[in-house]
Amino acid sequence: LERLSDARRNGHPVLAVLRGSAVNSDGASNGLTAPNGEAQRDLIRLALADAGLAGSDVDAVEGHGTGTALGDPIEAGALLATYGQRRDPGDPVWLGSVKSNLGHTQAASGVAGLIKMIEAMHHDELPASLYTEQPSPHVDWSSGAVRLLDRARPWPRRDRPRRAAISSFGIGGTNAHVIIEEPTEADPADGTAAGSDSAAPPPRKLPPMPWLVGGGDEAGMRAHAARLAAELADVRDDADALDVAFSLATTRAPLSHRAAVLAPDAEGLLRGVRELAAGADGPALLRGAARPRPKVALLFPGQGAQRAGMGSELRAAFPAFDAAFTGLCEEFTPWLDRPLLEVIDEPGLLDRTDYAQPALFAYAVALHALLAGFGVRPDRLVGHSVGELAAAHVAGVFSRADAVRLVAARGRLMAALPAGGAMIAVRASPAEVTPPLDEVPGRTVALAAVNGPESVVLSGPEDAVTALAAAVGRPRRRLRVSHAFHSPLLDRVLAEYRAVAESVTYRRPAVPVVSTLTGRAEADALASAEHWVRQARETVRFADAVSVLAKEGVTAFVEAGPSPALGVAAEECVGPDAGAVFVSCGDGRTTVEALAALHVHGVGVDWRSVYADSGARRRPLPTHPFRRQRYWLDAVPPQTGSGHPLLGEPVPDADGPGIRHTAVLSLDGRPWLADHVIGGRVVVPATVFAELAARADGSAGPVRLAELALHAPLVLTPGQGAQVQVVAGAPDGTGGRPVTVWGRRADTSEPWTRHATATTAPAGAPKTPGETPGAWPPVGAERIAVDYERLADHGHRYGPAFRAVTALWRRDDETFAELALPPGEAATARSYTLHPALFDAALHAALLAEEPGEPKAPVTCSGVTVHVTGAAAARAVVRRLGPDEFGVTLTDGAGQPVEGQQVPRL
Repeated sequence: LERLSDARRNGHPVLAVLRGSAVNSDGASNGLTAPNGEAQRDLIRLALADAGLAGSDVDAVEGHGTGTALGDPIEAGALLATYGQRRDPGDPVWLGSVKSNLGHTQAASGVAGLIKMIEAMHHDELPASLYTEQPSPHVDWSSGAVRLLDRARPWPRRDRPRRAAISSFGIGGTNAHVIIEEPTEADPADGTAAGSDSAAPPPRKLPPMPWLVGGGDEAGMRAHAARLAAELADVRDDADALDVAFSLATTRAPLSHRAAVLAPDAEGLLRGVRELAAGADGPALLRGAARPRPKVALLFPGQGAQRAGMGSELRAAFPAFDAAFTGLCEEFTPWLDRPLLEVIDEPGLLDRTDYAQPALFAYAVALHALLAGFGVRPDRLVGHSVGELAAAHVAGVFSRADAVRLVAARGRLMAALPAGGAMIAVRASPAEVTPPLDEVPGRTVALAAVNGPESVVLSGPEDAVTALAAAVGRPRRRLRVSHAFHSPLLDRVLAEYRAVAESVTYRRPAVPVVSTLTGRAEADALASAEHWVRQARETVRFADAVSVLAKEGVTAFVEAGPSPALGVAAEECVGPDAGAVFVSCGDGRTTVEALAALHVHGVGVDWRSVYADSGARRRPLPTHPFRRQRYWLDAVPPQTGSGHPLLGEPVPDADGPGIRHTAVLSLDGRPWLADHVIGGRVVVPATVFAELAARADGSAGPVRLAELALHAPLVLTPGQGAQVQVVAGAPDGTGGRPVTVWGRRADTSEPWTRHATATTAPAGAPKTPGETPGAWPPVGAERIAVDYERLADHGHRYGPAFRAVTALWRRDDETFAELALPPGEAATARSYTLHPALFDAALHAALLAEEPGEPKAPVTCSGVTVHVTGAAAARAVVRRLGPDEFGVTLTDGAGQPVEGQQVPRL
């Protein structure tokens, strides 16, 4: 609900205009819920007066509709006395109630009616109200022109806006009535341009913007992408693609599973959405599960990250960056030989230390301001060399004026050093370079930086540094700098630099800064001149600082520089299983991609600010699709005399120790079996025979099947059950029994068919397999889509009951799966040793993870051991042992065995 003028200005679609409203009370009555006819008539007259309308100006009324012999006649009488008067009998007001469709809507009654009438306007049709074929005999319908919506009726447009009234009456006697009308042509449903008004400048040109897609889980996200791909197939040009991007970012909830489609044009964006819907990966896709509250760190680079023209793309795309960057550059003018903005496009001059360091400082601080305006605010700050001054200023350690003075002095003094120094990056660890460093005569070469576990920088006199780097014998690269920073060659300027640093006013940081001088978070030290003198001279311990960030829970690393210099180094310092994201903001395109990656990671981005003044318009989009899942608990079928859903009463052999069960399997009695279709036939899964064999001796609890062999498939057809006999032979000396499962069509005298044989044995004590992964998902495993539709194309048609694989990963010859039964099957899981649908999901997880080829089903299983009965969810580890042979292990969420190693052969 918004003022009409605000809605137009904000680009929001106008669904309907609230023309008038009124609220009153029934007052004293003959009971708590008894309505008052006079109060209802007064209410309607007040609302019409507020709207400046007559009763004949309203086309339809959405009644409160109590559905009682007391309330309905009173309400109808009030409507007849108001809307039914002084109007053409051929143009009556149409009366209906959504309660006839939904039942009692309780506190939602008013808004439900409002939604109904808005949708009726949109579809040009007044929907029917159910059970209104016979008007109430307790109402004098001839007293006014009010007619019931006993069937759907067209609602054509006319020479005035169409209007509807909605009533909602509270249980305590409070009455509410609103009158809405359709938007006029001045109120376009598509909204207006984002952030536009008549005096606004021309829209600014944004880089290609991402299409953001979300879902409650992986399947929901893919379903949303599929609906978008179908609805947006007509998007062809950049303007339409921008409108879609703006609408997806600002009018759809992001939800927990997120993806960003990145492409330079509409064709590429649509292709990426289709790939997302298909569960495929592609270069245009970023996807992942959003973290609840991810911590963000900004990384400010040091000298060497500068490049000619730096900032020009961002200045053109984002006015906020342009204003901040220009203002900072101008503040350096009194301290430089030439204005910084004139030098930015000249590579030779920009590489000079006295210009490079101020330029990098201005870029970093301006980028921080831009990101903060987009809602991305850092939790930690780290700066490399001169970048630490930018980090400190952003954290509030010193004012802008003091920061500019200090950075300018640092660059000027370093640029005035004599030539002859050099810096060389070496692909080696600190331990490898320390011994040869100690042997350099006069210790003229220094360890200038430690950027990663195997990434250091040596600095000092050119000849000495070159010789030392060659002696180390590891890959090396000379840096593009004019002097040997962070080395003894700087000692001659430190006194003058100290004098400038001591003139600065310091404060404690407002945002934690992890110093690359000490490799830890500093507060008091940053507020001292001594720190900044040491920071200019001593080793940059970037690797230590990033390690501290990782330990403190930072998972989003944003490089605030014009070139990607620190991201790769930072990634080497963070564990591969941390799930961290590393992004850079070197120009407009990479900044937008960084925002998209942060959004997918779970970082909040204010997308409305990103699109402000871009001319992007709100576009109608399909909503998140409903997940058609039944939540009502299914009634558990009555158990047989055996206490098991599938087995009949056990009958011991009269002449021996054998046991015989008789049962009937049918699609009517066990409808979940219809969800197991192989090669176009409903085939009883091998796991059902495993379950029958496991319970053949009449006992419940842990069990082992030493061998299960399948001899003939048991096919079920609608209306025709299968009679099954499960015969357990005499136990051997170890307690095991031979088991045979026979079957034939029910109610026939056909010969019996042997479908399966098995040998049971005592389960023994559970043992956790040594290869069970400690982390879940396992380290190094690649997540893959759970695509049951692809299996269906190859003859494996699994319905909802058997679609128990909810997540899937692959690593080399191993498949890892999360399994969970749907609610209906989960309700009965405790009745089984191991529910056949859950067991089958573990077996077909391997098919989901690879190209399944022709339809296959297990023919033998060996070593099946169930330690915990009644599981409704599990984790499966499937290891390929041969072309058609797999080892399968099931554990619970804590890694404890549910079902031990078993080997199915296909």
